[in-house]
Amino acid sequence: MTLKLIGAALVILSCSLFGFYQAAQFANRPKQVRQLVAALQRLETEIWYGHAPLPDALRKIGEQIPEPLKLIFTTAAQRLTDAKGLSTQESWQQAIEEHWKSTAMKQNEKNILHQFGFSLGTSDRNDQIKHIRLAVGQLQHEETAAFDEQARYEKMSRSLGLLAGALIVILMF
Repeated sequence: MTLKLIGAALVILSCSLFGFYQAAQFANRPKQVRQLVAALQRLETEIWYGHAPLPDALRKIGEQIPEPLKLIFTTAAQRLTDAKGLSTQESWQQAIEEHWKSTAMKQNEKNILHQFGFSLGTSDRNDQIKHIRLAVGQLQHEETAAFDEQARYEKMSRSLGLLAGALIVILMF
């Protein structure tokens, strides 16, 4: 009997923790999109006013933002300076692919960053600024959608985790 109670408690606990994890993902997504917008705006400043080479600008921005976005920027900067001969686009795309799973962002944000990567480092400053502003505008739209999802699903995820655990326990007995 005590073994069944321990098992039931573990099932409820694990399902509840999963619900809280999902709720945290809904809460982290708008925050990370906002951080990404700020990082791209800093990149715009570095390109326009700082005249910094792209690897230096990406590295500097990566040092200023928190993880997991930090990893994307610093990895892209590192790959640009390595002697492997990768293009800016390839460095950016590989950094995104390597570190995307550690973010709470969705496919839409990833697609925006991939599109942005196609223009990164391939044109003059004015054109770069236009592409950055386009990506920022698209990400701000996604941030609004992320806030809506957070408001709609964060509390529900916590509740469903607990309720799913309780349902499993009821079905077990």
